[in-house]
Amino acid sequence: MKVLVFLIGPDRYALPLAMIARVLPAIALKQVPLAPAFVAGLMDLYGEPVPVIDLSQLAGCAARQVWFDTRIILLDYRLPDGSTASLGLQAEHVLGIETIDAATRRAPGVGGAPFLGQVASAAGGMLQLVEVDALLPAQVRQLLFQPKAPA
Repeated sequence: MKVLVFLIGPDRYALPLAMIARVLPAIALKQVPLAPAFVAGLMDLYGEPVPVIDLSQLAGCAARQVWFDTRIILLDYRLPDGSTASLGLQAEHVLGIETIDAATRRAPGVGGAPFLGQVASAAGGMLQLVEVDALLPAQVRQLLFQPKAPA
């Protein structure tokens, strides 16, 4: 499986390429009042507001910084009703693409957040997969993905 590898703090994490719609450079975001600290803000994508999650803060690390290799990873996020919506994940240090073999994947590491999945060995060393479906608690999904008003 091909994955996009990035850092959270000093550790390597990955998202399957099949889940990624595109990777964009970091841009200015509009803040979301009363949102949890890990909600970095909203980006304007062709006139549509897209919520962006700061992966570092979500994982309990220091607040985001924008570096030359900071990217917004755009996903088609599956909502509980089966529909999809765009969701951005801000990753401070995107390292590139690697291939991991299914045989190297193991159960999740000790403890950790609910969105952290299997640990795998790859060419660049150990990494942990991010489980996109478990990223957002229900109350945060409701805040960020409110139903559209009928026209």
